Amino acid sequence: MTLDTTYLRGSIAAVFSILRHSSCPENLSFHFLTSSHHLNHTITSTFPSLSISLLLFDPLLVLGKISTSIRRALDQPLNYARFYLADLLPSHVSRVIYFDSDLIVVDDVANLWNIPLNSHVLGAPEYCHANFTSYFTPKFWNTPHLASTFLRRERPPCYFNTGVMVIDVHRWRKGGYTSKLESWMSLQKRHRIYQLGSLPPLLLVFGGEVERVEHRWNQHGLGGDNIRGLCRDLHPGPVSLLHWSGKGKPWLRIDSNRPCPLDSLWAPYDLLYSPPSSSAASLLLSDG
Repeated sequence: MTLDTTYLRGSIAAVFSILRHSSCPENLSFHFLTSSHHLNHTITSTFPSLSISLLLFDPLLVLGKISTSIRRALDQPLNYARFYLADLLPSHVSRVIYFDSDLIVVDDVANLWNIPLNSHVLGAPEYCHANFTSYFTPKFWNTPHLASTFLRRERPPCYFNTGVMVIDVHRWRKGGYTSKLESWMSLQKRHRIYQLGSLPPLLLVFGGEVERVEHRWNQHGLGGDNIRGLCRDLHPGPVSLLHWSGKGKPWLRIDSNRPCPLDSLWAPYDLLYSPPSSSAASLLLSDG
């Protein structure tokens, strides 16, 4: 998970929700992608028993590669830090779950961790009803060698939200997937083939070759669209994870006294709004 000042409140709520619903929270380790050490104290004082490591990400790695998108928040270098997970994580880490900072987990995260990835590098819920072509510009689809990108894939590509991904780190390293993502970013700088920040490169590299995960593990879009951030309802079906992807973030809407109905499900995990006592926080790891 990334860790920065803007999304700190969301990150802490996400961690709290994971711990609260885990059957064995003492088995969890958290890796935070960050550009500085200064937030370390906030995490350790809120969760004093938490097993954490801070992975320092240098924004200069991507500053020259980022193209402007439809929303400024999507252009922040830390959004691209997940591209470099395999380089930043300790070599003994073979599998990780990547989570965005604007979600809460309401199920035992071990159930997501234990899904078989089979031969795939990445697992995520797919949404094949979405208009996949809309994630790329007409220039992409009208250029034959670009439009043919997905023809050699295992199956036709579907949209997947990249805020929840189970990743085989060893396979990622072996396949050189960071370099593949960087190549698409370089092409984007020259030819403008997509609009949405760090999402399209992941679709270009993994679309059609994702291990399918149940939709319950990413009830996404609760933040509304990327322009207006209007209120949305849950998708039909069971829920293990609620994700406020999109412009509207629950902590901002709550603070402005304009919450959406589903923001009330996020509020109980908002420790920075109502910080726990140190003794309460230390009990989190023993509370099943």
